[in-house]
Amino acid sequence: MDYLGDWLYLIIGIAVVGVLMLVGLLAGRRGKAPSVPSAGTDVIAPPRTEAPTEAGTPAEAPIEEPTLEKPEGTASRPVRLRQRLAGSQGTLGRGLLALLSRDRLDEDTWESIEDTLLTADIGVAPTTQLVERLRSRLRVEGGQDIDARAVLREELLELVDPTMDRRLQVSGADGKPGVVLVVGVNGAGKTTTVGKLARILVAENLTVTLGAADTFRAAAVEQLATRGERVGVEVVRGPEGSDPASVAFEAVKQGVEHGVDTVLVDTAGRLQNKAGLMDELGKVKRVIEKQAPVTEVLLVLDATTGQNGMIRARVFSEIVDVTGIVLTKLDGSAKGGIVVAVQRELGVPVKLVGLGEGADDLAPFDAGAFVDALLG
Repeated sequence: MDYLGDWLYLIIGIAVVGVLMLVGLLAGRRGKAPSVPSAGTDVIAPPRTEAPTEAGTPAEAPIEEPTLEKPEGTASRPVRLRQRLAGSQGTLGRGLLALLSRDRLDEDTWESIEDTLLTADIGVAPTTQLVERLRSRLRVEGGQDIDARAVLREELLELVDPTMDRRLQVSGADGKPGVVLVVGVNGAGKTTTVGKLARILVAENLTVTLGAADTFRAAAVEQLATRGERVGVEVVRGPEGSDPASVAFEAVKQGVEHGVDTVLVDTAGRLQNKAGLMDELGKVKRVIEKQAPVTEVLLVLDATTGQNGMIRARVFSEIVDVTGIVLTKLDGSAKGGIVVAVQRELGVPVKLVGLGEGADDLAPFDAGAFVDALLG
């Protein structure tokens, strides 16, 4: 009888332990979220800070938003444009004014004027046009009290062409976002320009999505992600070395679904061969336009590269329909004539200029402010 009682207690004990183990297992599964395989592209949303619970795990509801940077508005940027350019570009204007102010404008003086303009990367054809117009005006008006500075300003302004439409097409139609494709060789400041342009649009109270389609440079993707997070902009990215077109497609898709105003797409800028670049950029543009039309194609050029930059500009203009030019590092070059040369070469306007390393050192190009800066 005692023997049967011992067995009964043993069976009851085993049953109790089994029930406790089952309850613990179910509770553990209830607290653990099921794993989801990562997709080909990721959307990096602005970071959110969550409050810890007593158990040390984050609560579902955030208690504070991260501090976002407030980009500088566009109204003050032209002022800084003039100030920055006056320091770096004034050499050209002062040199020309010194030559034009001589008592006697002989052939040697005109040759010096030509050399000064060519050295500033204005280009042969624009230089010839400017010199001919200056000679004609000064010869005709020479008997009067002529203001050489005023004449030079008028003729330089004519070369830069203030009639060009420099507005950025950042808005779409039929409820779709504007899509801005940013192209250019690596090293020209392309990715940096995308981040800075996003800040300009945010300052204008526009909503933005960034597409990090330069997938062959991990540093470019990380840089864009960081810049987007600072101003609360979503960044769509893919694995390193993945198809740039798929990332661009997903970025525009996200922009359409979320109803944003503008999608900015950074592209790869490898110039290993023209055919490969043409195929890649052509594919990117084609897949984007399955979602929404491309409203702007901006070509980023390094102003300090001079005629080498012109060669690269021609290559890109043959591949994609460039609608605007961004000149970076213009404040670090005394060769401001590249503005005239590249507009003449491509027939499209300079729309933005980079003025330094700061996050807000990108400004809409203003022909009058630029010429005034040239003249000091």
